Amino acid sequence: MSKTGYWILRSEQRLLTLVDTVFPFGPAGAFGDPDNALYVGELHGQPCHAVDLAELPEMPGAEPTPLRAIFQLAGPEIFALAGRATQLLDWQANHRFCGKCGTPTVKKDSELAMHCPHCGLLAYPRLSPAIMVLVRDGDKLLLGRSPHFKPGVFSALAGFVEPGETLEECAAREVREEVGIEITNLRYFSSQPWPFPNSLMIAFFADYAGGEITPDPAEIEAAEWFSPDALPILPDPISISRRLIDAALRPA
Repeated sequence: MSKTGYWILRSEQRLLTLVDTVFPFGPAGAFGDPDNALYVGELHGQPCHAVDLAELPEMPGAEPTPLRAIFQLAGPEIFALAGRATQLLDWQANHRFCGKCGTPTVKKDSELAMHCPHCGLLAYPRLSPAIMVLVRDGDKLLLGRSPHFKPGVFSALAGFVEPGETLEECAAREVREEVGIEITNLRYFSSQPWPFPNSLMIAFFADYAGGEITPDPAEIEAAEWFSPDALPILPDPISISRRLIDAALRPA
């Protein structure tokens, strides 16, 4: 491990941030046990490690900051690094014992894996693929509202990929289950790691192919077609859902 670098310090789902450098900079071991630290990438050309602490250290100008707030505080690149750090810290915390035989695990040096010294089981970081679909009918966009959203916010439809399912099959199934319509002409847009807690969002455009909007009340509280000049409150710019909607609104 490098002797110096940046440190993403977490306690109770809050990250320690500073006014000038965002994350503290210092030698290995200055902010906790270096054996438990995880290398998460580089920041400003320096190595960056992450570690969970019982409590955050007191430092001048330091603040405990929720992960979502990092985007507004420091921009998308540092938010992505902080998101990677939180996902890896969660993985490390959740795999301290072997899920097969219960033996305490050890972190492998050669790869991102927690290794069971008794039965040999390897536990890799969990990643949950989820699709997002923005359905279009001419210039109108189909947007839905989950009861978990902030008041008034509507977004594209989304759901997790099931075992044995392709992304295309998942997109058609999720739209059908959530709002009761059929889609066609599925087109890939982009993807985004989403660390709440460990998703990979894969976003698509699709065209309306038939059916009446019938929201599933267990997942969708409201869904309707919106014209570009009468949109509801949209998701924050932090999310790929907003980039997907913005892309659909741009002139061809």
